[in-house]
Amino acid sequence: MTTVDNADQPVREAPRGVLARHPLISFFVMAYAFAWLVELPVVLSETGTGLLPYTLPKPVIALSLAAATYLGPTVSAFIMTGVTEGRAGIRRLLRRYVQWRVGVQWYLFVLVGIPIIILLGAIVVPGVLASFEPLTLSLILAYPLAFVTTLLLGGPLGEEPGWRGFALPRLQRRNGPLLGSVILGVLWALWHLPLFWTGVWTPPTIPNILMFIVMITALTIIMTWVFNHANGSLLITMLMHASFNTFANKVEAPLFPAPILNEFGLLPVLIGFTATALVLIAVTRGRLGYEHYHPEEIADAGSRREVQQSE
Repeated sequence: MTTVDNADQPVREAPRGVLARHPLISFFVMAYAFAWLVELPVVLSETGTGLLPYTLPKPVIALSLAAATYLGPTVSAFIMTGVTEGRAGIRRLLRRYVQWRVGVQWYLFVLVGIPIIILLGAIVVPGVLASFEPLTLSLILAYPLAFVTTLLLGGPLGEEPGWRGFALPRLQRRNGPLLGSVILGVLWALWHLPLFWTGVWTPPTIPNILMFIVMITALTIIMTWVFNHANGSLLITMLMHASFNTFANKVEAPLFPAPILNEFGLLPVLIGFTATALVLIAVTRGRLGYEHYHPEEIADAGSRREVQQSE
């Protein structure tokens, strides 16, 4: 009797599903679909476009928009991480939520530097500096609560696991840090489009939408620079996201009630973030600190160990 030694036979890989073959496309399709389905009732209501004759209470609108951030980027990120990296990948993603050892300079940048950038962007707009109003004590005392509320319900905690947790590492690896950031910035901005028609956001004019897309793309370039230097920490990007949202909405507007900002409220952040992004591109030659980012190597090593243990 003869035996066949299969040791030298080629090992066939198990067929991969469409999600695993196209992880980035699958992620963005899910992130858009899940979020837009939740936001659609608000957009169609009397509060939004008025296409359907019903009105939603303000708490319901607020909760719907907050839920969209979690059901869009976060759920999509965990689904696709599970598909592409398994349970070990999900654990790595969760650990990045609390990756706090990133250097005190990055906390200073996101909590103090971002507000300064917004302020500098505001004071160069004609007529804005002359409208300056001192901060009130009540506004100062309310800022920490506003920051925490924004962190939890205003987008940072719900969005960052998707944009920076899942998409950015893959976009950087495939397209490089600068082009990857531009792609992510445009897709991140377009994901917000329904919010312009909810009645609670900036009016959906063409200038406002275009300014928003450019501003978000510039912000994404800055966030990539921070993300890379923080070695993929989601905590620092969540804090940066919350810092921008809270300061721009709760402090910058009361500080400078200039008429021009009633119509073009995005101008200060557009100017500040675009100028900062251009400086970072020039100084880093488009690398945006990518040489400091290493989680892909860790993830690949972990995946190899899992494969070896399962054989």
